[in-house]
Parts: sequence; structure tokens; C-alpha cells
Amino acid sequence: MSADDTDTTEANETSAASDLDGLGYEQARDQLIEVVRRLEAGGLSLEDSLALWEQGETLAKVCERHLEGARKRIDDKLASVEDTANGTAPEDVEGGAGAAG
Repeated sequence: MSADDTDTTEANETSAASDLDGLGYEQARDQLIEVVRRLEAGGLSLEDSLALWEQGETLAKVCERHLEGARKRIDDKLASVEDTANGTAPEDVEGGAGAAG
């Protein structure tokens, strides 16, 4: 493999990874399921297996980012609900203004 081939391969992998980054959670999950199915079925060359594995890793990271974002939204909403139930606004908790004492 020449240096030009290596550069082309790396550029293609970077482009593919950035394409996967734009997927929604469900799309990334469905593609990840398909990657796992193909890997488990076997019969692929080493190169094809490695390429699928790398694609699966990227898809798993995309899914994890979506889940982390959802987790943060839930945590933020729960904190807001708890603050409202306790009679304190979020700015009261953070800034100390209006706190009893």
C-alpha cells in the first residue's frame, strides 16, 4: 500500500465517521444492530471484519452521545421540578440569593 492509498483510506474513514455522527439515536442503533449481526454471522475477510468493527465503534459512540444528552435533559428537568417543589428557584440555589438563613 502506497502513501497515497493510506491517505485516501484515512480520508474515507474520516468522511464515513462524520456521516455517522449526524445520525439520530434510532438510526445509529439500527445500524449498530446490523453491524453486530453481520459480524456474528461470520464469513467475512479480516479487512471487512475490521472495517465493520470500526463502524460499530463509531455507531456505539454516536448512541452513547445521544443517551448522555437525554440523561442530562432528564437530570436538568428533575432538578427544576425538585427546586419548584422545594419553593426555590434555580437562581436561588446557585447564587445564594433568597436563601433562608
